[in-house]
Amino acid sequence: MSVVTTEKQDNVLVIIADNPPVNALGAAVRQGLVDGIDQALSDDDIEAVVIRCDGRTFFAGADITEFGKPMKGPSLADALDQLEASNKPVVAAIHGTALGGGCEVALACHYRVAVPSAKIGLPEVKLGLIPGAAGTQRLPRVVGAEAALPMVVTGNPISATKAHAIGLVDKIVGEDSLADDAIAFAREQIGKPVRRSSEGTANRDGVENPAIFDEFRQKNARKLRGFEAPEAAIQAVKAAGELSYAEGVKKERELFTRLMTGTQSAAMRHYFFAERAANKIDGIDPKIDLIPINRVGILGAGTMGGGIAMNFLSAGIPVTIVELKEDALDRGVGVIRKNYENTAKRGRMTEQQVEDAMGILTPSLSYDDLADCDLVIEAVFENMDVKKQVFSKLDAIVKQGAILASNTSYLNIDEIAAVTKRPEYVLGLHFFSPANVMKLLEIVRGEKTADDVLMTAMKLSKKIGKVAAVSGVCPGFIGNRMLSPRQEQANQMIMEGANYWEVDDVLLEFGFPMGPFQMSDLAGVDIGWHRDPERIETLRDALCAAGRWGQKVGKGFYDYDEARNRTPSDEVKQIIAEFAAKAGNEQRVISKEEIRERLLYPMVNEGAKILEEGMAQRASDIDVVWINGYGWPLYTGGPMFWADTMGLDTVVAGLEQHGLPVTELLRDKASKGEKFNG
Repeated sequence: MSVVTTEKQDNVLVIIADNPPVNALGAAVRQGLVDGIDQALSDDDIEAVVIRCDGRTFFAGADITEFGKPMKGPSLADALDQLEASNKPVVAAIHGTALGGGCEVALACHYRVAVPSAKIGLPEVKLGLIPGAAGTQRLPRVVGAEAALPMVVTGNPISATKAHAIGLVDKIVGEDSLADDAIAFAREQIGKPVRRSSEGTANRDGVENPAIFDEFRQKNARKLRGFEAPEAAIQAVKAAGELSYAEGVKKERELFTRLMTGTQSAAMRHYFFAERAANKIDGIDPKIDLIPINRVGILGAGTMGGGIAMNFLSAGIPVTIVELKEDALDRGVGVIRKNYENTAKRGRMTEQQVEDAMGILTPSLSYDDLADCDLVIEAVFENMDVKKQVFSKLDAIVKQGAILASNTSYLNIDEIAAVTKRPEYVLGLHFFSPANVMKLLEIVRGEKTADDVLMTAMKLSKKIGKVAAVSGVCPGFIGNRMLSPRQEQANQMIMEGANYWEVDDVLLEFGFPMGPFQMSDLAGVDIGWHRDPERIETLRDALCAAGRWGQKVGKGFYDYDEARNRTPSDEVKQIIAEFAAKAGNEQRVISKEEIRERLLYPMVNEGAKILEEGMAQRASDIDVVWINGYGWPLYTGGPMFWADTMGLDTVVAGLEQHGLPVTELLRDKASKGEKFNG
């Protein structure tokens, strides 16, 4: 069956695409559009054309599976040029989402109508690219450079209403009458001069006020730092105001090709597929029956417990939250409300949504109120004995068939599960702080965790807006386990002569939001400290004894001003020097290159060990963990993809040069010239 069909409605030819699930613009669709226009032009009875899609959406983008393969059939750019050249009016009828190539199809049409719920955007930048079928040249000519910039540079879609306001959509039509309304609109255009986007002149604002480009760069500098595609997008939009359409298209093509063949886009496309692959669990039927989760219980209303609860409340899932003491419970519920109210103040929620979320929260001081929950997550103190007591109690109270989960970041899930009579219903759900904000959820699969329990957790993670990755049971799971050797090297290097701010700066330059010592200050240097100022065995003991507990007290590794700006501390330099002297460490200058290699290569090695032990299913799952949970820069694709880009032989040579261990899997792959992500 053809993916593009046509039907005549008197004097209007309707071209209909039906290429499930999202009407991607594959070769057959592109050819179908060209054939449809040819049919319209060769039929004297046809006076106008409507292009629409069956299914749940208008064209939602290019067929990403074609990337990097030889082009079949007409290119999208060629197809759209033929479409726009039509001397009969062509109307795009938009529902669902018109994204990327879909937006470019709409722009090549002479007119655009949309239903109120439609969304339109050019998200290519999220794959490290810019539009490649003249989207950056047509859009500014339709809506102006100022309105085009955020669409092309940030990649966030806009609503049909906003699109109408800026002139991208000509008319908002009925939600349930799109097909008929589009035909009626097309008939109204018959006999009028055809209006081509490529001939539009709305882009003059960028010429009249060239400062808009620098202003946009400055305003979004933090978000865009390190990414190549947004800068290319700015240059392309600017070109639309400075060059002829043909020259502008040529410029867009040059920028697109440079990005497409570069490492950043390869990394971001890798991540796009990695996130989807992480949802698939080897050896489990994806159609397995899931356990219905109608109510969730949370044990602990502190920072983590409250944050975890918010994920479920925001998704409309009722939550019972239990604390041991009234004041702790009241404080926890108060923080949840305050967080929601702050979100509402920023315009991201309505007052009604705040009340709806709070209305399905049941605070309690009794474990018994968790009895009817379908999933109970404990978020109590990170101590094995405490966790075991809690799980024994929950096992006795919570109904059979319900899932019991621990929010542990390090402890052995199998040991916790062993104290229950239902180990197959126990797993780890490691949320990251702040739990209502951070995207990552590490799902820890115990030795006895049942398949339906694991898949229920995976499905649920999507419902609460998390990106999930599965880990086996090992100390620190995937993320914290790999953080450990990095921290070890960071601590070692400052004893050998590297300044701690230099170590942080190397990671900042690489693209991390902060370095290990900044992170320590933010979390609190005193976390887990034994609290005895007379007992000084480590550098951390010395800092804590000197009252340097981190940002919260204005001094940790760094000194902080009122705005929390950091400056290196002379006192800390002195403390480090004394420790280094006591240990007999010879001080030397350590290069940025050595710092980077000693911080990052051991992480790759630990990742290889995780794969070797079967604690992660695939290398790309490790990349998903580090990008979403630890700020690893997206444009490098994650630690394992970055290692592939560097060359695994380079990583092995670096580890050996610094006298660091090399795991068998890493050495084997390097010797064979293989990659982690094949």
